Amino acid sequence: MTEQYEVIVVGGGAAGLSAALVLGRARRRTLVVDAGEPRNTPAAHMQGYLSRDGMSPAEFLAVGREEIGRYGVELVRGRAVDVTRDVDGRSFTVTLGDGRAVRARRLVVATGLKDELPSVPGVAERFGRDVLHCPYCHGWEVRDEPFGVLATSPLSVHQALMVSQWSKDVTLFLHTVTEDELSDEDLRRLAAAGVSVAPGEVAGLLVEDDRLTGVTLADGTTHARSVLFTAPRPIPRTSLLEKLGAELNETPFGSYPVVDPTGLTTVPGVWAAGNAMGFSEQVINAASSGYRAGATINGELLMTDLDAA
Repeated sequence: MTEQYEVIVVGGGAAGLSAALVLGRARRRTLVVDAGEPRNTPAAHMQGYLSRDGMSPAEFLAVGREEIGRYGVELVRGRAVDVTRDVDGRSFTVTLGDGRAVRARRLVVATGLKDELPSVPGVAERFGRDVLHCPYCHGWEVRDEPFGVLATSPLSVHQALMVSQWSKDVTLFLHTVTEDELSDEDLRRLAAAGVSVAPGEVAGLLVEDDRLTGVTLADGTTHARSVLFTAPRPIPRTSLLEKLGAELNETPFGSYPVVDPTGLTTVPGVWAAGNAMGFSEQVINAASSGYRAGATINGELLMTDLDAA
């Protein structure tokens, strides 16, 4: 027998838990399906979240799971592998990896995205430690250290300019980007920010006593650096939305669903929240989008039921 809920939230990160918290407090029977793959797992701490600044992502999620449990929200560890809209158009059936099927009137997709890192030896192993991607998340903690920026595209110029706010010793390693791909405006801004430009492919990282100490180029030259920023290629987890026929919008950072200000997709009854709807959603933004989706869903269900009565 398929279990019935009012709302199913797929994804147990900040966005999903926030939506579930609002719905649970609104007395909606809610299920959270969590595959346990939060994007910020490699990070030892998260920053910029008022009252939670410096908290570890693992602790943040543990507290969130405890909080939703107070309001009767169910959480199941597993993966949502399929979703269909029922024939009557009024509910959705989600199939889990273990074959279990659950049904709900509304669906929140908060499946986030996956970061695909450059294939440079040592980058993946040190990601979240001294290989970083977000200056707002980690810049203060590594301020004034010698920074490197590993380019993944000409857009990496923007990243190099941004991190120059936290250190005046910044080198942009062009890696697979050629010098002629940089515009005159890029070069002027880099010079104005005091950012050095190092052409040539990066071959690997130098590590001593479990600390990054430098960057090695393919020609054998080395640059002493203690922090390396890079921009992973974001891969949105949109398979469930695609199965439902949600309209996607192509961006330089992947394909994301077209949503209204509340996160409602082009599929009636389906909301997206957090990194499932955009690349730049930080933890605090993701929690906000989950809250907005949860509150909107509760109000929409209320009015739907009152009109039906």
